Amino acid sequence: MTNTPHPNSDAALPSGPLAGRREWTALGVLMLPLLLVSMDVSVLYFAIPQISADLEPSGTQQLWIFDVYAFVLAGLLMTMGSVGDRVGRRKLLLVGAAAFGAASLVAAYANSPETLIAARAALGIGGATLMPSTLAMIRTLFTDPGQRSKAIGMWSAVMTGGVALGSVMSGVLVEHFWWGSVFLVNLPAMALLLLLGPFLLPESRDPSPGRFDLLSVPLSMAAVLPVIYGLKEIPSEGWHVRYVVSVTVGLLFAALFVQRQRTAASPMLPPALFRSRGFAPAVVLNLLSSFAMLGSAYFTTQYLQSVLGKSSMEAALWALLPTVLVGVAAPVAAWLVRRGVHRAYVVAGGFVLAACGYGMLTVAGTDSMWLVLAAAGVIASGIVAVMSQLMDLALGTVPARQAGTASSVLETGAEFGGALGMALLGSIGTAVYRHEMPASAPAGARETLGAALAEARGLPSRAGDSLVGAAREAFTSGMQVAAVAGALLLLGAAVLASVTLRQVRVRDPECPTTDPAPAAPALSRP
Repeated sequence: MTNTPHPNSDAALPSGPLAGRREWTALGVLMLPLLLVSMDVSVLYFAIPQISADLEPSGTQQLWIFDVYAFVLAGLLMTMGSVGDRVGRRKLLLVGAAAFGAASLVAAYANSPETLIAARAALGIGGATLMPSTLAMIRTLFTDPGQRSKAIGMWSAVMTGGVALGSVMSGVLVEHFWWGSVFLVNLPAMALLLLLGPFLLPESRDPSPGRFDLLSVPLSMAAVLPVIYGLKEIPSEGWHVRYVVSVTVGLLFAALFVQRQRTAASPMLPPALFRSRGFAPAVVLNLLSSFAMLGSAYFTTQYLQSVLGKSSMEAALWALLPTVLVGVAAPVAAWLVRRGVHRAYVVAGGFVLAACGYGMLTVAGTDSMWLVLAAAGVIASGIVAVMSQLMDLALGTVPARQAGTASSVLETGAEFGGALGMALLGSIGTAVYRHEMPASAPAGARETLGAALAEARGLPSRAGDSLVGAAREAFTSGMQVAAVAGALLLLGAAVLASVTLRQVRVRDPECPTTDPAPAAPALSRP
C-alpha cells in the first residue's frame, strides 16, 4: 500500500538545496554552547553547599546565585533575538560566546557572593544571545525541510538533555575538584565556537530592519521578569500576596508591551510575525508542552529524593535514565512527517503520548520508582516530539530574516510555560498534600514534604517514621491528582493541535507569490 502525502502535508512540498558536511559540522559546533547554556540552569545543584562554605553568602544572596541566571536569560531572550536579526546572528553568537566564556572565568574564581551573582547575571546575558541565535542559524543552514526537521530535533534533544545532565556533571566535578570547576567546563566549548564559527557559520540578518525600538527593551523585561519570578516562587511558597502582585504587575507590563508593538514604527516583535499562518498556534502549543515537561519534573525530582529517599546525586543519576528515550522521539516524529503523516496529527499524537505518561503517574505509589521513571520517559518523549515539530513549523512559516525574533518568542513562551506548569501543578499537589496530612501533624510538616522530613528528624523514632510515612503518602496523592490535571490539559492540547494545525504547512515565506512582504536574507561567508 502506497503512503500518499496529504495535500497539506509538509512532505508534499519541494525541498531546498541539501546541506552538506560543512553545514552538519556547523550544527555540531552550535550544539556545544547550547548544551552548556541549558546545563547552566542546573549546574549549581551540587555546588551550592561548597559555595556557601567558601563565600558565606546570606540566604538571599544564595537564592540570587542560583536564580539570577534563569531570570536574566528569560528577560533578555526577546531583546537578543531582535538584536541578532539586526546586527547579524553569527556576529551576536560569537559576541555571546566570548561574553559567556569571560563570565564563566569570573564566576569560577569569584571571591565574594556579589561577584558570583554579577558573573551569573553576565552568564544569563550571554545565554540569551546564544539560545535564539543557535536556533535561528539552523533556519539559515538547512533550507531543505526534511534536513531542517532533523536538525531542530537534535536541537530540542540537546536542550532537554542538558538540563538533566547539568546536575550530574555538577556532582561529578564538585566531588573531584572545587566548585569553580562547574564554570570552567564552559571555556573549551566557547573557544571552539569562536575558532570555528567564523569559518563554518554563514552570516544572516534582516536587510531592512528599521530602527531598534529601545523602549521595548525595558517593557519586555518588565513583562517577563515579574511573571517568571512570581510563578517560580508560588510552588514552594504558596499564593502569597507578593507573588500574586508580581505576576499581576508583569501582566500589566505585558499589555503595555503588546500595545507598543502595535503602535511603534519599528517594533521589536512585528505583529505581522503572528499573522504567519501556524506561528501563533505553534507558540501557544509550545508553551503548553513546556508546561507539561517542567510540571512533571517538579514532582518526579522530589519523588526520587524525598519519597524514595535517594541522595541528590543518586536522584540526578536516575533522572538521566528517562532522557534516553528523548533521542529517539524527535527523529521518529520527523520520519512520520516525511512519510506523509500530517504534522497536526504527529503533534497531537505527541501530546497524547505525554498524556499517557501523566496517566502512569496517577497510579504510582510510594514505592514505584520504575513506574515513575518510565512515566517521565514517556512524557519527555512525547513533549520533545511535539517541541521539535512546533519549532520546525514556526521557523518554516516565518521569513528567514526574522528567524532570531521568532526563535526568541518560542523560547520566551517556553520559559513562561515551564514556570506556569510548576506553579499550577505544584499548587494542586500542595493543596492535596495539605488536605491529606493528618491534623495531628506539626504545623510545619503540613506545609511541604521537605518540612515534614525535617520535623521527623527531631521526633522519637516511631513518631518520626509515622510522620514520614504520612507525608510521603500525602505527597504521592498530590502527584496523582496533579497528574490527572496534566493529562487532561495535554489531551486538550492534542485536540487544539489537530484543529489549529490541520490546514497549516511549511511554505516558503520568502516567495513573493505567497508572502510579498519579506525580503531575502542577507547571507555572506568569510
